[in-house]
Amino acid sequence: MTDTADTTEAAGTTDWQAWQDSWDRQQEWYMPDREERFRVMLDMVEALVGPAPRVLDLACGTGSITDRVLRRFPEATSTGVDLDPALLTIAEGHFAGDGRVTFVTADLKDPNWRAALPHDRYDAILTATALHWLHSEDLAVLYGQLAPLLAPGGVFMNADHMPDPATPRIGAAERAHRHAGMDRAKAAGAVDWREWWDLAGADPALTEHVKRRFEIYGEHADGDTPSEAWHAEALRAAGFAEARTVWRSPSDALVLGLK
Repeated sequence: MTDTADTTEAAGTTDWQAWQDSWDRQQEWYMPDREERFRVMLDMVEALVGPAPRVLDLACGTGSITDRVLRRFPEATSTGVDLDPALLTIAEGHFAGDGRVTFVTADLKDPNWRAALPHDRYDAILTATALHWLHSEDLAVLYGQLAPLLAPGGVFMNADHMPDPATPRIGAAERAHRHAGMDRAKAAGAVDWREWWDLAGADPALTEHVKRRFEIYGEHADGDTPSEAWHAEALRAAGFAEARTVWRSPSDALVLGLK
């Protein structure tokens, strides 16, 4: 086991910006249009709640959403919540000293997870490529927990894998095309998800956090990927006044719920 003093010393010299950047590059290997969905997400935040929102970055990972929120909206504040100790360590290192940002460790399957948050109300709750780790039943429960956290007129957005079950041939063609592009990127030196975690586990500042992360989550998500129509209907059932898709690719969508 890594000595605590050695881990602390390594963390003090770790380039957290580089780890954040490498996470983004790894995610873009799977989703080359990732920045486009973030742009639309922030466009809708500005349109609906203005340029100085209090944001809840849900299942925040390394803080990719928070990073983009603060670059576009310098007067915003953000609370990042996640259970992954490795990704949270990177996020905390990356945003160290920024008083606009708070991070909370919480399990979204815990009925009391909201008690760990520093605020009772948020203008925007944002999440991307994370909630597919939950089964639909758990996700519907979570949606019901999110509505009371939003101020009147507040907005929730979820960008995630939302394939259309009614168009299987289109979906298959898109997957084949995307995988061909991934293969080309891989040949050019791109790092995939498993390789990224191997690299993170080899960093003394992250070794124990990565080990703990796999103890919590295992190797793969155990959730499912319901359609965008399911998400919109579940949000309306959870108390959102309006819900609809505001962006989509052939395989992913960004669904917005308005309080």
